[in-house]
Amino acid sequence: MATGDLRSLVAVAAAVSVAMWYVRLASRRLRPGLPRLVAFLPVLAVLPVLPLAFRAVHPRAISGFFLAWLAEFKLLLLAAGQGPLDPSLPLPAFVAIAIFPVRQRDPTTKNATGSGLAPVTSAVMAALLAAIVSLYRHKERMNPYALLVLYSLHVYLALELVLAFAAAVVRAVMGMDLEPQFDQPYLSAHLRDFWGRRWNLSVPAVLRPCVSRPVRALAGGGAAGAAAGVLAAFLVSGVMHELMFYYITLHPPTGEATAFFALHGACAVAEGWWAAHKGWPRPPRPVATALSLALVMATGFWLFFPPITRPGADKMVIAESEAVVAFVRDAGGWAAATVRSALTGRS
Repeated sequence: MATGDLRSLVAVAAAVSVAMWYVRLASRRLRPGLPRLVAFLPVLAVLPVLPLAFRAVHPRAISGFFLAWLAEFKLLLLAAGQGPLDPSLPLPAFVAIAIFPVRQRDPTTKNATGSGLAPVTSAVMAALLAAIVSLYRHKERMNPYALLVLYSLHVYLALELVLAFAAAVVRAVMGMDLEPQFDQPYLSAHLRDFWGRRWNLSVPAVLRPCVSRPVRALAGGGAAGAAAGVLAAFLVSGVMHELMFYYITLHPPTGEATAFFALHGACAVAEGWWAAHKGWPRPPRPVATALSLALVMATGFWLFFPPITRPGADKMVIAESEAVVAFVRDAGGWAAATVRSALTGRS
C-alpha cells in the first residue's frame, strides 16, 4: 500500500504541475472574468478527483484539503482577477502558492519567517499526538465521550502539524513565508473568534473573498448583508467538509457536516447581533471561552464525528497513525543506535 501511494504521489504531483502550467498560461492570455473561468473548468473538475488516487486515508484527506479546497478556491479568485496567484510567477512558486498556505516573501521585510510553529512547540505537539495514539489501544474500555475528546485533540494536533510541516517545507525550499494557520483556538472568546481568527485560518482566508464578501455585496451590505455573508461562508464550509469526509470514508455525504456548520453559522450571527448591543451583559472571558469550546465539542460529538465513526473510518485513521508512530519510533531508535556506534568507534 505504501509503495502504491508513493507512485500515486508522483502521478498526482505530475498532474497538478501540468494543470497549474495550463492555468498559468490561460490566465496570461485571457482577461479576468468569464473567459478565464471557462478556461479553468477542466482543471477545476480534475483537482477534486486526484486525491482518490491514494489508498490510505491520510494522504487522501490531506491532498483533498490542499487540492479540492485551497487550490480550487484560489483558482476561482484568479479567474476573477483576485487572490494571491499571479500568472507572472515562476511555475514552481505558482504551484506552491496555489496549493499550500504560503505566500511570496515581502522583500521589504527582513528575515521574515511567517507564522509557523516553533521547533519546541512542534516537538511537544508531536509528542502529545503520539501519546494520544498510544491510548487508542485501550479505546474499547473508554467512555465514548472521552474517546471523542481524544479524537478532537487528535484532529487539532494533526492539522496543526500537517499544515505547519507542509508550509515549512515550501518555505525552506522556495524561501516563501507561511500564511497564518492556527492561533491558539483553545483561547477563543466566542464562535466568531474561534472560526474566523483562530482555527485553520487558511480556510477563512479563501472563504471571505470567495463567498462572504460577494454574498454581502449582493445582499446590499449592512447588518443583513454581513449576516448573509457569514451564513453563506459557513454553508460552503459545511459542503466542503462533506467532501473532506468523503475522502476519509469513501461513503456518500450524510448532510451532518453541513448541518454542523449551518448551526455554527447561525450561532455566530446571533453572537454578532448580541455584541452589537453594547449595553447587554456579557460573560467574563474565561466563562465565554469555556462555553464556546463546550458548544464546539458538544455539537461536534453530535454532528461532526458520527459521519466518520459510523462507517468505521476512525479505525483506519488509528491504524495508520499507529503505523506512523511505530515507524518514527523505530527510525529514532536506529538513528540513536547509529550515533552511539559512531561515538563508541571514535573513542
